[in-house]
Amino acid sequence: MCGRYAIKTIPEVMQAAFGYEERPNFPPRYNIAPTQPVPVVTIDQGRRRFVLMRWGFIPGWVKDPKDFPLVINVRSETAREKPSFRAAFVRRRALMPADAFYEWHTVGKVKTPYMARRPDGGLFAFPALWETWISPDGSEIDTVAMLTSPALPPLATIHHRTPVILDPANWNEWLDPATGADRAAALLEPAVQNELELVPVSPAVNRVANDGPELQEPTGAPTTAPAGAPSRRRSAAEPQNRQGSLFD
Repeated sequence: MCGRYAIKTIPEVMQAAFGYEERPNFPPRYNIAPTQPVPVVTIDQGRRRFVLMRWGFIPGWVKDPKDFPLVINVRSETAREKPSFRAAFVRRRALMPADAFYEWHTVGKVKTPYMARRPDGGLFAFPALWETWISPDGSEIDTVAMLTSPALPPLATIHHRTPVILDPANWNEWLDPATGADRAAALLEPAVQNELELVPVSPAVNRVANDGPELQEPTGAPTTAPAGAPSRRRSAAEPQNRQGSLFD
């Protein structure tokens, strides 16, 4: 689930949208992949910060990352209960800026890529959890993973799960360490996902080495959520895959 995403918004616009003080020269990226450094917005003593983190969460108790699965996403329904994530859910919440992400619709052996974006192409943010992993030699790596939820239309037509898109009105509360776990979990509920559109794109996005604007050229008409589409979460009885998998 969401193994790739994109940020092509210019740094000045992104800085203004998220309100951090740093002025990073982060180049446009059209095919960001797991384990790569990604922009993350955190809060430190009341001030928002722009930091680069490894996309792939490593809990602090892990001795060797090679022995731990690659965790690029975390189920929002269980994050505050799982031993690997519950401390981060309370103390280390973050935002991962994006302006598009990719999902694959699988039919038989054929996987068709789609780009999910706002119809105006604007920025949004995935709520995320982060952790600093310290290696045996003392070096530190900041790591991060986005939160996911059951998919809503139109994404539900191609996949049963999707990244959570956090309402901008809730960014401050989500980042604030004073926000309790129950309230933080409630902030993830609004159905912002059904404001996105799905655009079929070239299979060239399947290759991590490809990273250019041509990846976002539509190969068909976009799909939006129909009027009156449901805005609920799926029940616990509906299909779920393994937490942290690349395409869950």
